[in-house]
Amino acid sequence: MAERKPLKVTDLTLRDGHQSLFATRMKTEDMLPIAEKMDKVGFYSMEVWGGATFDVMTRFLNEDPWQRVLLLKEKMPTTKFQMLLRGQNLVGYRNYADDVVDAFVEKAAEVGIDIFRVFDALNDERNFIAAFKAIKKCKKHVQGTLSYSLTESRLGGPIFNIDYFVQKAKIIEDMGADSLCIKDMAGIISPYDAYNLVSGLKTNLTIPVHLHTHYTSGMGSMSCLKAIEAGVDGIDTCLAPFALRSSHPAVEPFAVTLQGTPHDIKFDLELIAEIDEYLETIIPKYISFADTTRFSVIDIGVLMHQIPGGMISNLVSQLKQAKAIHRLKEVYEEIPKTRKDLGFPPLVTPTSQIVGVQAVFNVIAGRYKMISKEVKDYFYGLYGKPPVAVNEEIRKKALKGYEKGEVPIDTRPGDILEPELPKAREALKGITEDMGDILIYALYPMTGLEFLKKKYGL
Repeated sequence: MAERKPLKVTDLTLRDGHQSLFATRMKTEDMLPIAEKMDKVGFYSMEVWGGATFDVMTRFLNEDPWQRVLLLKEKMPTTKFQMLLRGQNLVGYRNYADDVVDAFVEKAAEVGIDIFRVFDALNDERNFIAAFKAIKKCKKHVQGTLSYSLTESRLGGPIFNIDYFVQKAKIIEDMGADSLCIKDMAGIISPYDAYNLVSGLKTNLTIPVHLHTHYTSGMGSMSCLKAIEAGVDGIDTCLAPFALRSSHPAVEPFAVTLQGTPHDIKFDLELIAEIDEYLETIIPKYISFADTTRFSVIDIGVLMHQIPGGMISNLVSQLKQAKAIHRLKEVYEEIPKTRKDLGFPPLVTPTSQIVGVQAVFNVIAGRYKMISKEVKDYFYGLYGKPPVAVNEEIRKKALKGYEKGEVPIDTRPGDILEPELPKAREALKGITEDMGDILIYALYPMTGLEFLKKKYGL
């Protein structure tokens, strides 16, 4: 038998699983009863935080996000905790100043985050600089991330080809990343492309490589298996009740599939079955947040358009509001054109929203007759540098009379931002001096302040 190389499995149930299926609404009180059993499974790490959890907890659940990590850590002392960090965007929707990045990473490390998976929507490595530095300072694990994207149905073409991803990965490794993640947020990586990409990365990198994909297109488990054959070091999965659909491959089939192979994960299915039974009992609380518009477990629209499922649902709701749902096909045709104008950004938060909203405007009002504020910010360079050059004519149109100037910046977006913590401290004077609270306000001044007023009974 070949040399044993057990696969590292990261469980996403308590973060991306419920974010994908139930609008991030899972409460800490429903996580704690099963935490000790989950700690015994043998996961390499558990993603418990980051992404939309921070925003949803303060905005809708009236829960302190910092407390969730502390409470879970008490029940799960063994398994490494992981979070998703949107580079300079942290867990928000814009770039924050470096002082906020430093303080946020320090606080996250203090409450118990061990591995920081850091991505940037444009794959602009300059947006990693502050976060990587802060994570290294805290002596925690930096997982640098590639936002996986396509311009056609399969990997290749002039932009998103193997060479593009390998070159980006080498830059990330040189910046000090401890591991690399291929982040396929739309579930569009096909099995043979996963095999070829992982092979290319393993040939060129010395750090471990992980694959994160969603089940949206139906290819997720096949792609993970081909990645394993190519030598991937780790994959992301969910426990079965929180898996599949727009979530992730389920872990249980891998426990059986890999038995007797060098990658055998040796998980106890009896123990996992007990956890699954518990999760089934809490799902009725959250089922109202699930997408019940179709019976199919997969969304073939993703295979046809390479548009993430969440982006499709946003487009549909936008068109319904404008009483223009009959123009959805036109929007599908417009998205690749708008995306080309913007320099082919990968379609992930926040760029998927930026491209989607502008494509709808272009269809309803005429091309670039209306330009969103976000598109103006994007053309100015506030989000970073896109994979290829933007449409210069449209950039000039967008920046005409733009408040910050008509000439785009070419520096790292973080370099033009003034420190933000002093203002946040000042705004909370007399309410709180706690750094966790100050960061909540700095990230979300309106909804964060509402949460803090409730927290302190104001």
